[in-house]
Formats: sequence, C-alpha cells, structure tokens
Amino acid sequence: MPEGDAVWRTARRLDEALGGRTLVRSDFRVPDFATVDLSGETVHEVVSRGKHLFAHVGDLSIHTHLKMEGRWDVYARGARWRRPAHEARLVLETASVQAVGFALGVVAVLTRDEEDRVVARLGPDLLDPEFDAAEALRRLRSDPDRPLADALLDQGNLAGIGNVYRNEVMFVRGLHPDLTVADDPDLGRTVRTVRRMLLVNRDFPEIVTTGVRRRGERTWVYGRGGEPCRRCGARVERRAPVVTQTGGVEERVTYWCPRCQPAPDRPAPERR
Repeated sequence: MPEGDAVWRTARRLDEALGGRTLVRSDFRVPDFATVDLSGETVHEVVSRGKHLFAHVGDLSIHTHLKMEGRWDVYARGARWRRPAHEARLVLETASVQAVGFALGVVAVLTRDEEDRVVARLGPDLLDPEFDAAEALRRLRSDPDRPLADALLDQGNLAGIGNVYRNEVMFVRGLHPDLTVADDPDLGRTVRTVRRMLLVNRDFPEIVTTGVRRRGERTWVYGRGGEPCRRCGARVERRAPVVTQTGGVEERVTYWCPRCQPAPDRPAPERR
C-alpha cells in the first residue's frame, strides 16, 4: 500500500494536471456512481489527507483511495494508457489531458460535508504544515496497552504512515515490535522521527530512511529479513503478516533487529 508521501505526490501531480480546468468528460467505472456526469464542472483542486485523495469538482468532492494496487496516471488526451482499460475505475478528462485512476480501492462522490466526516475520522496528517502533534499523541496514548507498531499504523491516530515507515521508525528508535504504546520512553520523539521521514521523502519516488539512495541500501530493516543489520550485523528478523479467515490482513509484515531492538522482558501483547 502506498505511503502518505506517495499519495501526497499523487495529489500534487493531479492538481497540476487538472486544477483550475474544466472537465469535458468524466467516466465513473464503479456501479454506485456509473451515472454521474461531471462534464462542464471545474476542478478547483486535488488534495491529500493522509492516504486519501479528494478532487474538489464543482460543489462536490471525488474521494479516492489507492489501497494496495491503485494508482493514478496522467496522459495527454488521446495517448495510449500504460495499464489495461479493464483496470480503470475513473477517468477525468479536460481539453488537453486525461487522468485515469487504475485499480482504485475507493471511488466515491461526496458532498463537502460528507468529506469533512471522512477526514474527521483520521488522525493528524503527518505531511500537514500545521500538523497537530499534541492531538496525535493524545490519540496514541488513549490506548496505552496497544502494541505500538499497531497503533502507529492506525490512520485514526496518525494519517499517512504505512508499513515501511512503521518498521523503519521502530528500528531507528530501538523499539521492539512487541512493545506497547506505554513502553515507548519518548513517544513524542517517535512521532517527530516518523514525520521527518515522510517530509524528507515526499519529493522523491523511492523511500530512503538510511540517507543512502543507492538501490539495495535505502532502508534499515524493511524488506531485509535474513540479512545482516546495517548497524550491528545481527540477522534481521521477519514476522509474516497475519491473515484473517475472510482473507484480510490483520497485521502487516514486520521486520526488526533482535539486537538493536531488544525484546520486552514479558510475553508479547495480544494482537487486536
């Protein structure tokens, strides 16, 4: 699933292509909104809120979410698409460009009030210039016995953090994935660190947490199960994702260094 910085870049790219322009065609390829026609309406702006995208068109808001496989491409009008047409879920077309959303996990047309309700469920956006750290900490601390790794990934606490950043910030802070929120001796520092990671990476296509942009050297532990820790040489551990009976993912894949991130002196907290 794309991280918040990738969604931020997507919003900027769509805003540059569509913002201030009039739609000559809209094509919603999802059953609930298949009859919606926004041709003739102006795209005022496209913005991101955590991992959510909102295109303000006329008096309405188009809400999309990339989920695991989604992406937005921008083409010159009439250009050939890079992905199959059957994967397209939404097409927004102006006189000069086409924006095509492929394999989008969410496509909805909302009133602005409905958008406000969606946003209200999210925690503070880590890429918001006015990020409310106090509110983020309040939300995280509201459940002190929750595993910290799970709490960080909860978009109701912090909007924009994904599994890569979750694993990387836990390593950088020396926190084992089985520690609880209450176990973090400096939760404010953890939040500041992960926010800094997103801010540093938001203008680049690859996530880099090590400071080295060479391929294969960009992350500390994420994607490196079984390899030596870059800091101490111990073997990086990997915990497979937990899959529910319905096929959903209950817990994302976890990576950690057993030496740099020592285990707590007690049983692991129950996963929820």
